[in-house]
Amino acid sequence: MARQAGCSRFVWNEALARQKERLGNKERLFSYVEIANQLPEWKKKWPFLASVHSQPLQQKLKHLDRALKDAFNPKQPKKFPRFKKRGRNDSFTYPQGFKIDEKNSRVCLPKIGWVRYRSSRTVEGKPKNLTVSLRGKHWYVSIQTEMEIGEPKHPSVTEIGIDMGVANFATLSSGETLAPLNSFRKHETSLAKSQKKLSRKKKYSKNWRKQKVEVSRIHIRVADARKDFLHKASTTISKNQAVVYLEDLKVSNMSASAKGTEEEPGRNVKAKAGLNKSILDQGWYEFRRQLEYKQKWRGGEVVVVEPRYTSQTCSACGNVDRASRQSQELFECVRCGYEENADINAAKNILRAGRARMACGSNSNGSRKQEPTEREVSAVA
Repeated sequence: MARQAGCSRFVWNEALARQKERLGNKERLFSYVEIANQLPEWKKKWPFLASVHSQPLQQKLKHLDRALKDAFNPKQPKKFPRFKKRGRNDSFTYPQGFKIDEKNSRVCLPKIGWVRYRSSRTVEGKPKNLTVSLRGKHWYVSIQTEMEIGEPKHPSVTEIGIDMGVANFATLSSGETLAPLNSFRKHETSLAKSQKKLSRKKKYSKNWRKQKVEVSRIHIRVADARKDFLHKASTTISKNQAVVYLEDLKVSNMSASAKGTEEEPGRNVKAKAGLNKSILDQGWYEFRRQLEYKQKWRGGEVVVVEPRYTSQTCSACGNVDRASRQSQELFECVRCGYEENADINAAKNILRAGRARMACGSNSNGSRKQEPTEREVSAVA
């Protein structure tokens, strides 16, 4: 499997180098068929490519062709593909020819043979392709299937507004709160010790490679814990709520460094760095992504709203004033005297703003711009 993944990576890098060379010469890029027709020549030049199955190599060229088309998409361009590095996202895909024996928990990989796996769920539908990937020191197999499903209808008719935060991962407009997991913080000390050991070893030595696996193991543990937490939270909310309203948070802007420049150094840099670490440890965007596809599965909907003024607006009278936010936890309106937990008050404002957006006919991705109210304009002025 390591040889198959290595050859697939080699083919990707070789094809990407040739495509970049043509771009540098201002020539038309090779199509998939043209670059795939060069594979027989590559096998003669590099005989190790002939020792593995050809279909994963062809599939890797298809992935590169798709990545290049996405990079030059005028409507929604993505990042230009990069060269792949050994040990990072190693994988290969079989579009056909594989066999699945669910009864004995094993799969047959062409030119590799039968391999046992630990089953996490049953295979539903018609298998279309199979991908084997390396994560840490373990190999994982994922099977993509095709099946027909009916139009889903959500069993619930309720809706909820959710305020995302650091002190509380999520606060619902109903008053419920979800405590943060902070998986990175829990493993931060052990990770620092492991990375310190890695820095003291000779690079690319046997002990260095062993220690690098240990560092990867901690990173995987952090990621798996966070992913498990987000799946449980998003599944619970998706099952109980037909419509979920979320803030359209720009995490990259919120977690930007305050270091500044030598001419204009930033202030409270250490405190801001700690806050950035806590923000990135939450996984807000992944939580939103999971909610969106789970709501589609169940026939529900996720609506995103503009996050401005949600923490400064009184959910009772609608007054906007920064002074109403007495502390991190308390909100007390300076106009009507309404008192509430600050996060619950913000969640109620998100719920109200989401309902207003739905009433105006905006779509769920928030493409229609939300104009500020007269009170908001006067408050800003």
